[in-house]
Amino acid sequence: MSKNYSLSFDYLNMDLLKGATLAGKYGMPMLRQSKATTTEAIPFHDSYKGKGKGKWVHFYIHDSHFNCIWNNPNRYLEMLKSFKGVISTDFSLYIDTPFGMQIWNTLRNRILAYWMQQEGIEVIPNVRWGKEDTYEFCFDGIPQGGTVAIGTNGCIQDKEDRFDFKYGLAKMLEDIKPQTVIVYGTMPNDIFDEHLNKGIEFINIKHQFITTRKGGDS
Repeated sequence: MSKNYSLSFDYLNMDLLKGATLAGKYGMPMLRQSKATTTEAIPFHDSYKGKGKGKWVHFYIHDSHFNCIWNNPNRYLEMLKSFKGVISTDFSLYIDTPFGMQIWNTLRNRILAYWMQQEGIEVIPNVRWGKEDTYEFCFDGIPQGGTVAIGTNGCIQDKEDRFDFKYGLAKMLEDIKPQTVIVYGTMPNDIFDEHLNKGIEFINIKHQFITTRKGGDS
């Protein structure tokens, strides 16, 4: 029994949490504040192809393209260290998945961000929320007053999505009180304009679909 338990423990990557201070009801590891900013970031699946040296790495891509870093984080450590920094992982909070899965994906995002920081990588925390019930955990572990990153692609496609994103953005700004917000994707006026004159710096990075295909809101 102890051997099987030990194997399960390793699979959960609990070793990545060594020394962490846990925050909130669900024990999210507390991250260090970052004041870093960037205007350039490449997707993780391009980073291990030797592209984009001197830039940042982001994970605003389908979960299947970076689940490998959860399964074998040390395999990608030296590669990630060769970049300027990392916007932390963005495992999805799909509203049609069980609530426990949304908590688990948020926890995985925090664990990997904490581990990268402990390994000396400059990390800008990614913040991801879903519906209002995710507010009880989705901001835990993110320090106040620094830089955070958010992604809009895939989150504002219909009226309900836009409402959830807009409402969550306001709640995030209220709770985390960031100095700078990096937005990966479009910044529609109806969602962002009310926040642009409140002393918060917003830095927009257009995602690849827009850059290469000149698409609209995603």
